[in-house]
Amino acid sequence: MGHDIRLTASDHFQFGAYRADPAGTPKAAAVVIQEIFGVNHHIRSICDRLAREGYVAVAPSIFDRIEPNFQSGYSPDEVAVARKFVANPDWAAMLRDTQAAIDAVKDVGPVGIIGFCLGGSIAYGAATRLSGLKAAIGYYGGAIVRSADDKPKVPTQLHFGEKDAGIPLKDVETIRAKRPDVEVYIYGGAQHGFNCDERASYDKKSADIAWPRSMDFFAKYLKG
Repeated sequence: MGHDIRLTASDHFQFGAYRADPAGTPKAAAVVIQEIFGVNHHIRSICDRLAREGYVAVAPSIFDRIEPNFQSGYSPDEVAVARKFVANPDWAAMLRDTQAAIDAVKDVGPVGIIGFCLGGSIAYGAATRLSGLKAAIGYYGGAIVRSADDKPKVPTQLHFGEKDAGIPLKDVETIRAKRPDVEVYIYGGAQHGFNCDERASYDKKSADIAWPRSMDFFAKYLKG
């Protein structure tokens, strides 16, 4: 369903992305921001799923500045390698590349953003800093709490697992307290990565609630 494309950021850096288009006329567009595992099979499947929902979906390879075409699985060794990419993250560069992805699909119609793990934090940053968005969704973004004082410019929805070892519930409650304008959901018993059916932490019950909730959110705010 999808194919690889090239994007160009405002600083002229060229990088890869995956784009999936719906079979019929698209109703809107969605930028999908990766976890620390690159634009791998799971992120591509998210794009394909969004295309089946009627959206043009594009996932920029935001690690291309460090290692082009990086993709990873979820074994302990692979996780250890992937973590190196965010030891000292260049948020500004990742947001530049995210803006390029937004710009690449804005001709389709309204643009939303959805991100997971690292991408969840970037989706929140995009909601507060970037242009051209109509809605933002973040799944288990650990850095969001550090920027919760920043007000999103667009409707924003966040999803967290109750048992996420990397995101304490007190962080989620801090976000809730600082951002009453943001929809925040906590999924009982769910761990980090609960939406990814390729990870041991996949929680089908939570994912089956979170995804329709996300699609309802996009349907509400991504109207032409």
